[in-house]
Amino acid sequence: MPALDPAVQSLLKEPSALFPAIVQDVTSHEVLMLAYMNSESLALTLETGKATFWSRSRNELWVKGSTSGHFQEVHSVALDCDGDAILIQVTQVGVACHTGESTCFHKPLTVVKK
Repeated sequence: MPALDPAVQSLLKEPSALFPAIVQDVTSHEVLMLAYMNSESLALTLETGKATFWSRSRNELWVKGSTSGHFQEVHSVALDCDGDAILIQVTQVGVACHTGESTCFHKPLTVVKK
């Protein structure tokens, strides 16, 4: 398994922790999904150009699309100012959500303003 570059690792607030990864369409800027990464999945993402995450439910690494065929081709990866969240811009091949929706954020809520 590839190791995370020490220069990148030094930017992470807590390199041994899981951190949220927001996935955004590179063209439309639509937020497609939220997943979690660790240092190993970040290293794999940077090395392969395929979005790789840590599955909290399965307790293992997973490449987005490895079972569904709905891959995410990574264009850019940015770390937030606190070093505890990642923004990944991708070209989505197929749909992003396991439900078959184009984005995981497909359940709008109503905001009541007072």
